[in-house]
Amino acid sequence: MSLADAYAAPRGEEFFLHNLRIPPYDKASIDPPDPVRRRKLLLQKRQIRKLLGKVKERGLTLIPLRIYFRDGYAKVELGLARGKRKFDKRQAIAKKDLQRDIERARGGRGV
Repeated sequence: MSLADAYAAPRGEEFFLHNLRIPPYDKASIDPPDPVRRRKLLLQKRQIRKLLGKVKERGLTLIPLRIYFRDGYAKVELGLARGKRKFDKRQAIAKKDLQRDIERARGGRGV
């Protein structure tokens, strides 16, 4: 199971998980389903209303933090996160470039 790049998004009055990779059980059927398909979240109406209000705010998104299994269901722990601003992205890119240059310099000298 992979939570990388996964997020939850509203669609009407429901929430769906996108980009959550759950590999199929090989011995379950001949034609296994798509491991990255969209999955519906089962939420109470009160939870849906609360999350819809938060998600519609600027820059907030729902991300799965943890998945665990209980009574035959996969339960997902969700967290609200604020996306990076342009300044933060530029800073992260500059840091990656600097680290790449350092690694390139180390590799060139045989260290």
